[in-house]
Amino acid sequence: MAILKIARMGHPVLIRPALPVEDPTAHEIRRLVADMAETMVDAAGLGLAAPQVHQGLRLFVWRGGAGNILAIINPEITPVGDAVEDGWEGCLSIPGLRGAVPRAARVHFTGWDIAGQRMEGEAAGLPARVMQHEADHLDGVLYPMRMPDLSRLGFTEELQRAAPPEETAR
Repeated sequence: MAILKIARMGHPVLIRPALPVEDPTAHEIRRLVADMAETMVDAAGLGLAAPQVHQGLRLFVWRGGAGNILAIINPEITPVGDAVEDGWEGCLSIPGLRGAVPRAARVHFTGWDIAGQRMEGEAAGLPARVMQHEADHLDGVLYPMRMPDLSRLGFTEELQRAAPPEETAR
C-alpha cells in the first residue's frame, strides 16, 4: 500500500466528472481502494474520492461505523425526503478551510464493493453528509460550490476562535 498525493483545489482533476469503473473487482481497483484508505487515514480524513488522488474514477472510501473503512464503486446517492441540514465541512483537497454546507439529512445509496457485490442502503447524519460530499467529488463539485452563504467559509483556526462553544463541537 502507498500514501497517495492529494490534489488540491485548483487542479483540473477536481472539477471534471469522473468516469465509471468498468470492473470493480479488477486488481488495479482493489489496489487503488487500499491506497486510498491508507491515504485517508494518514490525512485524518472521513472520506476520500478517487479524483482527490488524481484518478478520474467513480469511487470513494469513507469511515463507516465502528471505524471500518468502506469503499463504494459507481455510487448513486439520492436524497430521502425533503429534510436538509446545514453542517460544517472540510476537505482534504481544500486544507485549512471549513464551511457550512446544506445537505440532505438522509440518503439512499447503491453501488458496488471491490468483490463485485451490489451495495444498497440508507444513511443519515454524518455518514450521509460524508457520502454526499464524496459523491460530489465524482461530479466535479467542491463543497464551497454548494454554499449559499460564503460568509460561513473560513480558516478552521479562525472559525474555532470566533465560534460559540456549541458550534466548535461540530
